[in-house]
Amino acid sequence: MEGTLIDIKKAASKLHLSPQQVRNLCRNGKLPAEKVGNSWIINETDVMNYYDSSNCGVAEDQLAYTPESGESYDRPIALSFFSGAMGLDLGLEEAGFEVKLACETDNACRKTIRKNRPNIALLGDIMDYSAERIREAAGLDEEQEIDLIVGGPPCQAFSTAGKRKGFEDDRGNVFLTFLDRIIELKPKFAVIENVRGILSAALKHRPHNERGPGYPPLTPDEEKGGALMHILNVLRKEGYGVSFNLYNSANFGTPQKRERVVIVCSIDGEQLPYLTPTNSENRMYDLPKWRTFKEAVKNLHPDKHNHLNFPEKRLKYYKLLKPGQYWRNLPEDIQKEALGASYYAGGGKTGFLRRLGWDKPSPTLVTHPAMPATDLAHPEDNRPLSIEEYKRIQEFPDNWIIEGSLIEQYKQVGNAVPRSLGKAIGTLIMSAIMNREPAIYPNFPYSRYKDTNDKMWEQAYLKRCSKYTQQILCAV
Repeated sequence: MEGTLIDIKKAASKLHLSPQQVRNLCRNGKLPAEKVGNSWIINETDVMNYYDSSNCGVAEDQLAYTPESGESYDRPIALSFFSGAMGLDLGLEEAGFEVKLACETDNACRKTIRKNRPNIALLGDIMDYSAERIREAAGLDEEQEIDLIVGGPPCQAFSTAGKRKGFEDDRGNVFLTFLDRIIELKPKFAVIENVRGILSAALKHRPHNERGPGYPPLTPDEEKGGALMHILNVLRKEGYGVSFNLYNSANFGTPQKRERVVIVCSIDGEQLPYLTPTNSENRMYDLPKWRTFKEAVKNLHPDKHNHLNFPEKRLKYYKLLKPGQYWRNLPEDIQKEALGASYYAGGGKTGFLRRLGWDKPSPTLVTHPAMPATDLAHPEDNRPLSIEEYKRIQEFPDNWIIEGSLIEQYKQVGNAVPRSLGKAIGTLIMSAIMNREPAIYPNFPYSRYKDTNDKMWEQAYLKRCSKYTQQILCAV
């Protein structure tokens, strides 16, 4: 074996495992090693490769930003929270920002950040760091202004699936902590990214069996949208002007139909305009059409794909489907056979046995492309999308290394903010910093849903709250 050879004890230290765990890896062939007498000898390179491709070991915090050699210091400063695999941050960098700090708790994501951006500060749980410590880690003194803070706090509490407890969920408390840090750090601009469910999440959850006839109307906090209204009130109280919309990433050049709420806050109290689209489904405003899956994956090597596999019982149905088809394109008797009891369930079930089309954007990437109800199959090959295709769809550079196991890689990329959406956010903020007027496209259809921009959404929310207000006024 070439390279530095180390023993079990040193390998265990590097992997943050016990010596016995490392011996087991060697015996099982998961870690290449050579038995010399009664001892295992391991190539240090193989140890580090295993560290990168597994969930063992912990990516330690890096509590100081270290500028790269020859780095320019005149770029606006951005701090990133809930950074994931840094898809949003890559877009900000492309727009001209210098990301000095990332904050992330997921170990695989932290490894990805350390691998690709070793110079930036890397923090863990936001709840463990004061505004002062964050400034110190980013290399900023008390007088230096922060141009931009961005973050997508955990979205599970606001998902359209599940109990949807909003801020009553523990993860909602992390959201509130993020708001606290924004207020304490006082950036010129702040951006909060989240799932569509935040538009309808309540601040307080009332059980469904305590609603309707015989019960009082829902309070404003219990109404759909109460959580977002609370967020807006907190920010406005501190003087921030706030605008938001629900954006389909395909309108910004992403080869994927992925919708996310983007809340933009300005410390001067002004409301920034909506993001400037670069693409349109139907060439509205003479913009180029949405980018397609075929455009995204062109030039990928056909034989260099790392991917999961479908079970054999599902593969036989995929062999009957053409690009862009799904289970409804099968004969009815085979539909029933393929879906089983799910055939009789409600809903469109569009994720079952779904092949992507070549000439359309990808559907929203999920964290596992081979789950029965959210399949993401290649248009022609009988397999799920590969991690290489995932990266292209989310617009990560091919040389951006995603660490961890294959499942962890899918999760990181599937959860990321598309790079083009990040660039659109960065471009809007940069225009405000430079006092440039962004391009405005009146009545542009940013999303397929109604009442999803700040003005229409707030009108609809206040209308929902009117029953409670009327009752209070009548009681006075």
